[in-house]
Amino acid sequence: MQQPTQQQTQQQAQQEAELNIGGINWLRWQFSAPEGFLLQGVRTPARGLPVLHFIHGNSYSGLTYLPLWQQLAPSFDIFLHDAQGHGDSEHGGKFVGWNRSSELAAETWRHYAAEYPNVPHIGMGHSFGGALTSLMSSADQQLFTQLLLLDPMLFPPSMIRWALPLGRIGLNPVAKKARRRRMLWPDEKAAMDALRGRGMFRGWQEEALAAYVQHAMEGTSEGKQLKCLPEREAEIFSTYAPKLWRDIRSVTVPTFVWIGKDTYPFLNKSMATWKAAHPNLSVNEIQGGHCFMQEDPATIAAQIRAVVAHQYKPKA
Repeated sequence: MQQPTQQQTQQQAQQEAELNIGGINWLRWQFSAPEGFLLQGVRTPARGLPVLHFIHGNSYSGLTYLPLWQQLAPSFDIFLHDAQGHGDSEHGGKFVGWNRSSELAAETWRHYAAEYPNVPHIGMGHSFGGALTSLMSSADQQLFTQLLLLDPMLFPPSMIRWALPLGRIGLNPVAKKARRRRMLWPDEKAAMDALRGRGMFRGWQEEALAAYVQHAMEGTSEGKQLKCLPEREAEIFSTYAPKLWRDIRSVTVPTFVWIGKDTYPFLNKSMATWKAAHPNLSVNEIQGGHCFMQEDPATIAAQIRAVVAHQYKPKA
């Protein structure tokens, strides 16, 4: 049997070494996608608690939601999956698409799920990550025991019909805005000052904004730069899962969705469409916008603990 090289041994030790971020102990993980890029993220060491498998929103990263994890870590183990070109995962050339991204997330999770034996495995996601998590569950009903979706980006069928053609010819207005996004600031303070209270960051707690600057950006010789390149964010907004509504009809596990009171109006229509086909779907409105969990992480954390309690009583 071939022995690992010293470099491989050092790399594995580095992955398995615990690091403390925000008062939580994490392990780094990585998974080699067949397409030739590395998916990476962090996870808590198994403690015999229900485990939340989480995928972030477009342009964010798992640790962008650190204030939420600080609320939930006493009660749950956490696996943060950074999608292609997000967080510490490699850019990997052209975006592989929503469906393939969900398949890669499922392959990654199957690789690590055995690290969390004899506890509920719960799929969780925000926005783009909520859609991917739904697709994961639709393809494999055994992957998760329930879903917790935060403002999942499930476009109604009518929007998909016009958004996809616009994306193909580069005219999707959201994607065009993403391509123009500023990606570099002189330092962390400059980034915080520039983003505070503006656009999608309006209403965010200071700790949540700091988590974005610290974990969705990286230091370079020129300052703080976005990890998710604007072109990747635009690629995601320009594409979609074309058979989404056919696929998510296969989701049967208990599914709990939270929709921000001030989020995109189309999401209420989407939830009504899904609820008609999914008897185990519960939709709850919560104060805030599309990123309500960044505005008030304590409130959504309390509601998450409550909906999971019927299945597994978390430790206090």
